Amino acid sequence: MTAEVIIMNKEAVAFAADSAVTMTEEKGLKIFTSANKIFALSMYYPVGIMVYGAANFMKVPWETIIKIYRDKLNSRKFDTLEEYADDFIGFLTKGKQLFPKSEQEIHFKRYIYSYFINIRQQIEKEVSNYLTEKNKQISIKQIKDIISKVIKQHHKIWDKTEILPSIPKTHSKDLLKYRKIIEEAKKNVFERLPISTALSILLTEIATSLFSKFPKEISPPSLSGVVIAGFGDKDIYPSLRSFFLEGITNNVLKYKKGVEHKVSLKGAAIIPFAQHDMVYTFMEGISPDYEEEIEKYFSQICEKYPKIIFENINKLYNREKVELTKIFKKVSSEWIKKYRKRLENYRKKNIYNTCD
Repeated sequence: MTAEVIIMNKEAVAFAADSAVTMTEEKGLKIFTSANKIFALSMYYPVGIMVYGAANFMKVPWETIIKIYRDKLNSRKFDTLEEYADDFIGFLTKGKQLFPKSEQEIHFKRYIYSYFINIRQQIEKEVSNYLTEKNKQISIKQIKDIISKVIKQHHKIWDKTEILPSIPKTHSKDLLKYRKIIEEAKKNVFERLPISTALSILLTEIATSLFSKFPKEISPPSLSGVVIAGFGDKDIYPSLRSFFLEGITNNVLKYKKGVEHKVSLKGAAIIPFAQHDMVYTFMEGISPDYEEEIEKYFSQICEKYPKIIFENINKLYNREKVELTKIFKKVSSEWIKKYRKRLENYRKKNIYNTCD
């Protein structure tokens, strides 16, 4: 679990992070507990960078990438923090020395195999569940139906997701230059499974979509978070920009923007990254999961209690019971809102005091 936070006011920015990182290696993911995650982006000006998630990017440690960028930046400065962030993203995109085409092709191949294996495992699980539930053999047609359902489910997720603004519209078509890798992956992963021509086409479309979209339902294991914060030369107050980055294929960086924040004249901010739970618990005085469970149970009580009361009053007619239950439900809903507002005010007054 990774917990990171940035605290900003009009005068300064403070970075804080734990020391656990995940490294992507040939044998899988490996966790280290003594890594640096906070670095100076410039040796001359007040701009810092923090990373979380995967500790390397395209097999290159983030610490190495940042050091090379910092040397390249040297004493150059930008008017705004936004320009620093854009320049760093541009450095990654143009970093052919760090990320040559051979490594980009390996990244392409590794990601496709990994995702296809995930689809196959889902197919195998559904077939196994069918055999367990039905307690009998499964026909070829039923296997084909399961395969079709699973592949179409995955295709729907990617098809409904918009292409990232930073990705060229032709990127998916351009990646068909690696069609041989895609076909080999389909052959090696799905082996003798009965994949129709139509489903094979869907798998190809999924493969090319992997490098141009970020569906909400998918959490890539190699995803890295990057946060850049501080002052540009003409910034009066500090700001931050964050990104999610996954890799480079065909010289196109797959990334999306995350949280952006600028401190105003009256404001300060505490912004968590990665796992928010610990920061939220510290700030709010209660675990978010525990708070959610309390609110859920309290809402159920307010909803069911009036009905229980009126159903046990024998002197009331059924119509009266129904009407009174409706009235009390409405009152209960209003009290739930007051309850939440009162707790929120209490936290602001007694646990934390921020103005954003």
